[in-house]
Amino acid sequence: MLIKSLAVFCGSKNGTDGLYARHAQQLGELMAKHDIKMIYGGGSSGLMGVVADTVMQNNGEVTGIIPHVLVEWERQHHGITELIILDNMHERKKKMYELCDAAIILPGGFGTLDELFEMLTWNQLSIHDKEIFILNSGGFYDHLLAHVAQLDKQGFLYETAKERITILSDPSQLIQYLL
Repeated sequence: MLIKSLAVFCGSKNGTDGLYARHAQQLGELMAKHDIKMIYGGGSSGLMGVVADTVMQNNGEVTGIIPHVLVEWERQHHGITELIILDNMHERKKKMYELCDAAIILPGGFGTLDELFEMLTWNQLSIHDKEIFILNSGGFYDHLLAHVAQLDKQGFLYETAKERITILSDPSQLIQYLL
């Protein structure tokens, strides 16, 4: 599958480990270098802002999609290629899925997890077949991945998570899936 646009789901905060922001910056550089359009939540703060700023600083293209309710909270980004403001979170996620060829999940909070699991669910239900990558920066998602393995072990999944998720420990590992 040729990936020309990548949905980036991540925190509107930076988190406590500097590795998260470094990986976000590296991802932004990689996306710009390989002409991968960034599709994301439209905020200027946290890891979302780091990736978007880096893509723009490296002459890449960024489309942000933000609902009215989050314009103030996530501080809409004014320095990106395109900003789309929609009515609600459901429209936001739907639009992001429509515009992306694949998705990558970086460290984040409840919203990031919501987006990850909705992507996985839609993928499982054949609503889409987009690749899903998890950037497991410094083992951030180790506990979650162990729980997903538990879901499989206990018979709650229709297929193993390996069928739907590719785990990366470093942004540079994404390159093999882009070329």
